[in-house]
Amino acid sequence: MTDYLADVQKYDSSADEAVVNKIVRHLGIALRNKDSALVSASDPKELERVREKWCEKKLGVGGSDADAAIAATAKAMADDRSKSRVTFYYLVAKNLGKLQTL
Repeated sequence: MTDYLADVQKYDSSADEAVVNKIVRHLGIALRNKDSALVSASDPKELERVREKWCEKKLGVGGSDADAAIAATAKAMADDRSKSRVTFYYLVAKNLGKLQTL
């Protein structure tokens, strides 16, 4: 099993383990498949899915705020070829100031 907290801490050294665990529980079965456990930041359909399912449904944020948070996260993780979905979602939530609402 991947150490999700360690991966998140590459981008946020003060990452809250409880928040990371909540994201892992939210994603559930999707993390079992390698393809669905990763985010393809170059795929517009994938980024739209992140916007709809994570930003709008889970975090309650849409529009340009969600798009800006997704773009900032994609830029921050640009050097990482295998973008963990847990880390990506954590950073999007952090960019939106929604970590404490999870």
